Amino acid sequence: MPSTVMSTSTSSNHHPGGSTPPPAVSAVGLRKSYGDKTVLDGIDLHIPAGSVFALLGPNGAGKTTTVKILSTLITPDDGQAQVAGHDLATAPQSARAAIGVTGQFSAVDGLITGEENMLLMADLHHLSKSEGRRITAELLQRFDLTEAAKKPASTYSGGMKRRLDIAMTLVGNPRIIFLDEPTTGLDPRSRHTMWGIIRGLVADGATVFLTTQYLEEADELADRIAVLNNGKIAAEGTAEELKRLIPGGHIRLRFSHPTTYQTAATTLHPTATRNDETLTLHLPSDGSQRELRSILDRLDKSGIEADELTVHTPDLDDVFFALTETTTHPAHPKEPVR
Repeated sequence: MPSTVMSTSTSSNHHPGGSTPPPAVSAVGLRKSYGDKTVLDGIDLHIPAGSVFALLGPNGAGKTTTVKILSTLITPDDGQAQVAGHDLATAPQSARAAIGVTGQFSAVDGLITGEENMLLMADLHHLSKSEGRRITAELLQRFDLTEAAKKPASTYSGGMKRRLDIAMTLVGNPRIIFLDEPTTGLDPRSRHTMWGIIRGLVADGATVFLTTQYLEEADELADRIAVLNNGKIAAEGTAEELKRLIPGGHIRLRFSHPTTYQTAATTLHPTATRNDETLTLHLPSDGSQRELRSILDRLDKSGIEADELTVHTPDLDDVFFALTETTTHPAHPKEPVR
């Protein structure tokens, strides 16, 4: 499928005086190779402040490399990037002061307590003892870790460790937070808890850059989504914009009486695809109300009533597989794409 990049909408938020606030993250032409392997092949990003941006892609697509570049852990071979208004090439320290990074592999030290992990992070941020203890107590309470604060972090569940990891990231009060596959390995309940935490971060004014293998997660959280494939941005837009890129939407009509089914098939011929065993008809559809009304009007004029009508529009699973040229679907659409 040819690459499609949708235009980035202009933020409706403006500074006093009418000027548009600078984006939280801006990148042009980022490239990175390791030997003969090109990991990033000239990607552009524009992420408004106070939003959730999700980067999707199969393993090896370059998601973690993108996070490492934008969080100043590695330098690109080519291209320019600004984070929180700071150029990564000329002012990496200023950019670093504005960001927090949580990876899929926890930075928590299991040999010390949760509270000690937090206080260690406060020391790294050069906070005073009293300020460090105050912020530690506040964040432990916010992330429901107060009762476990005195216990070794090695005794924490996966969800608790991930919450502690994010709490440690927030000690420095970052404005831009990079979450690299933050819910990988978590059970569904812990994943939903993490979603609530991410929404809370944005409500508090932070910008979240999220990489994920869970398509449902991007659909739930992200204001904008980019699909990374073979080192390039294959498409970018809102979840709804991306879904409209992919054909395959249809309306399914099911009938319980064979005679009614035959009449409906004749009436809707040649657009309907028949399944004589299940007495169902499939009609291509973009999911619009106008198209649905047109089909129902044709049935009404012939005195036909379907026993069941369902509308299927492409979801992010369809988008992902089409854009990344993957033909094998996972056993369950909510399982992570490896």
